[in-house]
Amino acid sequence: MTIPLLEYVPSSQNQRVAGFEVPGDEQPRIFTTDSLSSPSDLDVLITAAYRQIFNEQQMTASSRQVALESQLRAGQITVKKFIRGLATSEVFRSHNYNTNNNYRFVQMCIQRILGREVYSDREKLAWSIVLATKGLNGFIDDLLNSEEYQATFGDNTVPFQRRRILPQRIQGDLPFARMARYGADYRDRLPKVSYRGGWTGPGADGLFTQFERFDLETFLQRANWANVSAVLIASSVVVFLLFLISSVSGGATP
Repeated sequence: MTIPLLEYVPSSQNQRVAGFEVPGDEQPRIFTTDSLSSPSDLDVLITAAYRQIFNEQQMTASSRQVALESQLRAGQITVKKFIRGLATSEVFRSHNYNTNNNYRFVQMCIQRILGREVYSDREKLAWSIVLATKGLNGFIDDLLNSEEYQATFGDNTVPFQRRRILPQRIQGDLPFARMARYGADYRDRLPKVSYRGGWTGPGADGLFTQFERFDLETFLQRANWANVSAVLIASSVVVFLLFLISSVSGGATP
């Protein structure tokens, strides 16, 4: 039996209020197949979809979903299904789902697919339960099939950050693209570089632990001065020998 979505109360956000301003340059550009005037417009739409789901730092040649692009160009799938294909692709799974806990991944998907920030921690919890019970594909399907997505973007429009800038406010909301693709919990599990026996390698902390600030006093206390002395002596001997050889060669020249 599927667990129903927990109830959560929406908070006050810009996109929940209808806007009556005249659209200008500060308004987000809407990419939709309802108003394509040339084949190049479809290329721009596809690029916008990649940017929305993957963000700039993941828009690489290896991230392209060529089969999905071909289906969209041929009219076999809608923009909504193209978005689903991107969000359930192996690239998105490995770069985003595998590198985040469920709460952070839910927040990331709501930003990129629904175009808004999460309302509260309870909404994170509600969608995290869906993610845990239905898996990645089921979670993405529920987001795309939600009444909010259908009413806002429909089948033919690429999602975008809604009402980020308001005319009556000096400063708008920060763009969602600033959010790193993985959080501190995953970062702290990455291999750390060690300094053991005069060589660097994984397995232990070195002079400084990962992300520890450099401090001269700490550096002087932790430095292996025996190795430093050996390197300096060896370097001095090499320099002396090179100088001696150069002097002998110069004196032997007629």
